Amino acid sequence: MMLLNEEIVRLVGMNKKALMLLSEPDRVIHFRLRRHLPAEYGVGFPVHVYVVYHSAARGPPCKGGIRMSSDVTLEETIQLAETMTYKCALMNLPFGGGKAAIVADSQLPPEAKEVLVRGFAHEIRYELVSGNYVPAPDLGTSPREMAVIFGETHIRESVTGKPVGIGGLPGREEATGYGVATVTEHAVREFLGSELSDVTIGVQGFGNVGSWTCTFLSKKGARIVTVTDIKGGTINRDGIDIEELKKHVAQHGSIAGYVGRSLSNEELFKSEVDVIIPAAIGGVISKENAGEIKAKLIIEGANAPTTKKADEILTQKGVTLVPDILANAGGVVASYDEWRKGKSGTRTKREETYATIKETLLDVFGEVLVYASKEKISLRKAALALAATRLLDTMEGRGWI
Repeated sequence: MMLLNEEIVRLVGMNKKALMLLSEPDRVIHFRLRRHLPAEYGVGFPVHVYVVYHSAARGPPCKGGIRMSSDVTLEETIQLAETMTYKCALMNLPFGGGKAAIVADSQLPPEAKEVLVRGFAHEIRYELVSGNYVPAPDLGTSPREMAVIFGETHIRESVTGKPVGIGGLPGREEATGYGVATVTEHAVREFLGSELSDVTIGVQGFGNVGSWTCTFLSKKGARIVTVTDIKGGTINRDGIDIEELKKHVAQHGSIAGYVGRSLSNEELFKSEVDVIIPAAIGGVISKENAGEIKAKLIIEGANAPTTKKADEILTQKGVTLVPDILANAGGVVASYDEWRKGKSGTRTKREETYATIKETLLDVFGEVLVYASKEKISLRKAALALAATRLLDTMEGRGWI
């Protein structure tokens, strides 16, 4: 058990049976891809793969993206699957929490990724065709790889985050970033008593989530003054031109070298900004840097970007933190729509996707605020307690406990 602590267990009245069911993954699948790639790709052989179902209490299916990274571990995959369990429950979606990991370089060219993902789909074909697991893009994967999976199953609802032409949802690609931007705007008003144009924002990460978050915040009039990625960063106190930054990244592959003063990820967390949005990988806010954070508000665009010790330090400092299972849930909300419409064959418009994400996230945000205020606890604890309550109700309803 990683996310629930004794305080939350006591708060929701969770019994030992429920706690036991949530303390370990329901199922862990570990296999090796035996397909060779040419030596120039530098991929080790064989390639290890993990598929984790943390809890199917609200499923099947278990929902969660496919992460491709050379340093992803089984432990990390279990943690990400657990996060999905509580995220789906908090959003009141009929999904369990799952995750998959392919241990290979996230920067592989598309043709190499296609070979690996096709092998992945072949090995777990039953899980995909039966609906036990519904994958989506995550770090290192994209709609193109989801199209490969659809090409293997020929079942539209077997995978989400697909290209629109084969049943993908308009707006799904940018859904997580749209949700993060929506939550940020709401949180700035709620906790800082300001409009987006009146605060300064720093964003760590400029992949899918970070770049789309910046795009939507910029359109809302936000002043984004620092942005970083794995290779570098930039700072401009007058505000960064996000469209120009995107052009630079498209041309050079990184923020490094963009106009303005450069800065590192660590410098971003220490910079003079009102809001920080970690939107890349986990564990970037730690006990080593939490004490130096000057921001008044943190929005977790990434999954698990804040360690437990850092969380305690930030709480003591009076920093408000909107947790990942609320802040970045726009992606799974849109995935539910894509999955549901894949079954029915109905279509939707991009604006409808945005409206669904906004309505769902802000409704849940309101619930979390009320719970946190009533119990005098942090937003993270309130979000987890609400999610745990929904899981508990579901398990009771299924006769599991």
